[in-house]
Amino acid sequence: MQFLHKILKELLQPFKTDTVYALVGESGTGKSYNAKLVAERYGLNAIIDDGLLIQDDKILAGRSAKSEKTYMGAVRVALFDDKEHRDEIARKIKHYHIRRILILGTSEKMVMKIATRLQLPPPAKFLHIEDIVSKEDIELAVKSRQIEGKHVIPVASIEVRRRYPQIFTNGIRFTFHRSNPLNVVSTDSRRDSKVVEKSVVQPEFSKKSRVNISEAALVQMASICIREYDDGIRVKKMTVKTDSRGYRLIITIDIPADISSSAGLPLTKRVDNLQKKMIDRIEGSTGIFIEEVNIIMDKVTTTEK
Repeated sequence: MQFLHKILKELLQPFKTDTVYALVGESGTGKSYNAKLVAERYGLNAIIDDGLLIQDDKILAGRSAKSEKTYMGAVRVALFDDKEHRDEIARKIKHYHIRRILILGTSEKMVMKIATRLQLPPPAKFLHIEDIVSKEDIELAVKSRQIEGKHVIPVASIEVRRRYPQIFTNGIRFTFHRSNPLNVVSTDSRRDSKVVEKSVVQPEFSKKSRVNISEAALVQMASICIREYDDGIRVKKMTVKTDSRGYRLIITIDIPADISSSAGLPLTKRVDNLQKKMIDRIEGSTGIFIEEVNIIMDKVTTTEK
């Protein structure tokens, strides 16, 4: 009976549900630098980072966002905006029977988008960089990014130098305890240790000024989306904020109490639908990443008869 159970377990192994973890943190806070340590700590055997599928010290598939010449191009690659790109990654995940994956992203929303596009389940666990490394280490990483433009790819230097010689700077070799992977040690002479590599690169897009969509263009696109959704909504104020993670829109509106296109829907549901429509429309047509659309209802108006 035990023998049959073992055989059945082996036969069902390829059909086990994928386990996805997420490592979330703002750009430049050390996610890629610490990715291998986190993967080892939680028994994850592959990493999705900036457009690449990584296993051990090798790139199995994809292309690096850090090789893109523009910032917006890098964002599109990191989000797997291109169908052929994301289909390639999804095929390789199935081909290599990868079941435990770590996805890196600047926000939970970004990770969820990547998981969906790669046909993976939502992350079972969200880890934040602040829970992994100290505040001092994060500040040091951010300073290095801002001053020197240094980025990390969690892959051996020989692999990155071969594929992306134009951005490769140097390799880093480090050692950690197998029993406690987040504890880096100074030597690889210990029995309970493992040596891994990562590569330091200077992305093409960081060599030039960042390319941004203009605030006026973004406001215009958002206004068109609102008008198409309900031409009775009055926009009273719209603010655009941007940082390394993406764009945020803060919109104050007056909304009619009822409209024929959304009859019967509560106001909150109508606003939720509008937020989704705006994000999908703007991201789909520009490739930029909308971190948040915050809609504030100032007044609920009624139609005069």
